[in-house]
Amino acid sequence: MTGKRNNRMLTFFLIALGVVIALVFVADFISTRPDKQEANPYAYDMKSQTAVDEALILYRETRQLKLPMENLTAISYARGVLMVSGDRRLIRLDPGGKLLKEIPLDFEPFTFLEAKGYYYVSGGREVTILDSAGVKTGSFAGLDTSSFITSLDVAEGKIFAADAGRRVVHRFAPDGTKELEFEGKTGEGTAHGFIVPSPCFSLAVSPYGDLWVVNPGKHALEEYTHDGVLRGFWAASFPGTEGFGGCCNPARIAFLPDGNLITSEKGVLRVKVYKPSGELVGVVAPPSAFVEDQKVSDITADEEGRIYLLDPEKKMIRVFEKK
Repeated sequence: MTGKRNNRMLTFFLIALGVVIALVFVADFISTRPDKQEANPYAYDMKSQTAVDEALILYRETRQLKLPMENLTAISYARGVLMVSGDRRLIRLDPGGKLLKEIPLDFEPFTFLEAKGYYYVSGGREVTILDSAGVKTGSFAGLDTSSFITSLDVAEGKIFAADAGRRVVHRFAPDGTKELEFEGKTGEGTAHGFIVPSPCFSLAVSPYGDLWVVNPGKHALEEYTHDGVLRGFWAASFPGTEGFGGCCNPARIAFLPDGNLITSEKGVLRVKVYKPSGELVGVVAPPSAFVEDQKVSDITADEEGRIYLLDPEKKMIRVFEKK
């Protein structure tokens, strides 16, 4: 009798245990359904990054200029002519997109500059100097195997080059002779200067001759004298439309004729306009204007304030004008 009683008790215990386990599984299933879960307080809020107040969008897209190229890398505008690099060549276009001239290259261009009838073309580790006919006349001296030139501009006849590989800015004479370099440090005790986690290191000269350099790892824009002395800076390292997110933004900068800055970002792509003092003026193109995971769009502007955006996904120049 004792053995039968023990067997019955064991049976009841196992049944009860099974019921408890089943209830636990059911409760866990219900609690982990997407509509029943509590919000993750540590989740990255992409909506706050991509949403843009319509009132902040001050520009509208007015034209699209298709390009006969596959790999678009950089764009510039000067004196009524657009220039684009890519596919081992430079092309010159009128503002309506008509091809004016093509300059073949024997390397893939990353960025370029036209100044005083010469073309300065960076393939990354070397900058080649070409005359107006496209004939090589020289190259930049003083670069090494770790250099990677990602941005070029000119001020008072001096060529400034952002070197993402060495995290410095170089200054060259027009013939390619190196004159100086600076690291963006403000003094001997400064722990770091330019923080450049990727090949997104941009500089630009304002209509007034002021040299501005992006410090991408700090989400900062810094103004320097032509001798490399810091004059001022501002940073916007916070999410949302007014700031910059990601590892290294803004990825590209350019200037409007009124001296305001145009910024183009990577990651969450968007193009905006800021005052030199750092206040957001407005949005040119919100994230919704781009496809997901799109490459960075280079930017330039003409004397009327039109903004030309190089779209490497759509293989075109997109023109934006104020509403």
